[in-house]
Amino acid sequence: MDTEVDLTTVDRAVLIAIIAELQAVIERLQRRIAELEGQAKPGGPLRMPGLKAKSGRKPPAQPGPRKQRRHGFARPRMTPTHRVEHVMENCPDCGAHRSGGWIQRTREVIELPVVPAQVTEHVYIARTCPACRRRCTPPAELGGVVLGQQRLGVNLLSLIATLREEGRLPIRSVQWYLDTVHQLRLSVGAIHRTAQRVQPAVAAILDRIRASPVVHADETGWRQSGANGYVWTFSTPTERYFLRRGRGKTVVDEALSDAFSGVLVSDFYAAYHHYDGPKQRCWAHLLRDIHDLRTRYPDAAPLARWADAVHGIYDRAKACTHPQAKRRRTAQLALERQLLALGQPFRHDPSATQAKLCRRIERHIKELFVFVAEPDVPSDNNAAERSLRHLVISRKISGGTRSEQGTERKMTLASIFGTWRAQGLNPLAACRQLLVSPLL
Repeated sequence: MDTEVDLTTVDRAVLIAIIAELQAVIERLQRRIAELEGQAKPGGPLRMPGLKAKSGRKPPAQPGPRKQRRHGFARPRMTPTHRVEHVMENCPDCGAHRSGGWIQRTREVIELPVVPAQVTEHVYIARTCPACRRRCTPPAELGGVVLGQQRLGVNLLSLIATLREEGRLPIRSVQWYLDTVHQLRLSVGAIHRTAQRVQPAVAAILDRIRASPVVHADETGWRQSGANGYVWTFSTPTERYFLRRGRGKTVVDEALSDAFSGVLVSDFYAAYHHYDGPKQRCWAHLLRDIHDLRTRYPDAAPLARWADAVHGIYDRAKACTHPQAKRRRTAQLALERQLLALGQPFRHDPSATQAKLCRRIERHIKELFVFVAEPDVPSDNNAAERSLRHLVISRKISGGTRSEQGTERKMTLASIFGTWRAQGLNPLAACRQLLVSPLL
C-alpha cells in the first residue's frame, strides 16, 4: 500500500484497491494469531514467559536451634612466617614512655610477595698448589640444581611444566606470568625443554602398563597443524599413557606390544578386535546405544521389552560376586546363553529395530561378561573416559598443537602429569623430584 496517497482526493477505484489490500493483511494476521494460540499450552497461566508462579504453599516454620557439631570446622590459623608487633611507645594523653604489655588481639594477613627471579652466578676459581705447582679447579657439579648445560633451575622448570599441563596455560600466558610476577623473560624454546628430559619416565610408565593385568583403552580427536588425528590413552588405576596416531589397529600393537597379556577393556571400536588376549567390552556404551534406540522408537513395544530384559541380565551379572572362581565362571556362561537367547528372534529380522544391536551382542558375546569371572575387571570403560577428560579440556582451550614436536611434548607431559594426578601426588613437587632424580 502506498502511504503517500492522499485519501481525501484519491479516486474511488484506488480506495477500493487499498481496502482490499488491508483486508488481505488482516486475514493473514488473524491466521498467524490463531496459529500461535494453537501452539500455546491449553490452560496455561496468562503471565509473562519466564515469570515464576507464586507458590501456594505456606511459608516454612521458623527453624529450631541449630544442632551442635561434635567437632568445630572453623578455619584454622596458619603458622606465621613473619611477625609484626604494633605497640604505642608513648601515652597519647601525657606522652609518658611505656614498656612491657600483653597481647590484646592478633590479626592474620596472607600475602604473596612479588619478587624477581633469583639469578645465581656459579664462579669456579682455579688455584695452584704451592707444593707441587698443580693447578686445581673444582668440578662443575650442580646436580639437583640445574639439568645439564641449561641455565634454568629445576624449580623453575617444574613450575613451567606444572603451569603448562596442570594449569592448562598457553605458552604466551606462562611467559606473561613469569615476566609480570618474577620479572623473568624467557623464550618459547626455553619453556619447551622440560618434556625432553622426562622421556625415560614415560617409558617406565608404559612398561608398568604393559605389565598390568587390566588396561583401559580409548581414543579422542586431536588436531595437529590443522589436520585431524587421534589421541589414544592406555591406562590403569595409577598409570596414564597418551600418544597421537591415526585410528588404525596398529596403534594398539605399538602401545601394548607382545609384553601385554592381560584383559583389555575398551568400547566396540574395530581397532581392538584383533587383540588375541581376553577383552571386556564396555557395557556403558552398549546400554547407551539401547537407550538411544528406545528414544528414537518410543512406541516399539517389542524393543522396550527386549531393552528391559537386557538391563535385567546386566543387573544380575553385576550382582554375581561369588567368592569361588568356578562358580563365577559358570555364572558367566549362563549369562552369555541368556543374552544370546534373548536376541535370537531379532538378529536377522529386517523389521526389528534392535537387529543391529543383537548382531553386535552375538559377535562380542565372549567379551561382555569377563567381569563376572574376573572381579578385578570392571564392566565399563569409564576409567579411560576419565583419563582423557583433562586432555580434552586442554584441547578445547588450545585447539590442538602446531607441530609434531609440540604434539610429542604434549603427550609426554600429559602422560607424566596424568600419572601423578591418578596417584594423588602434588604435581609441582613430583616434577621437581623427577628432574633431580639421577635416572634422568
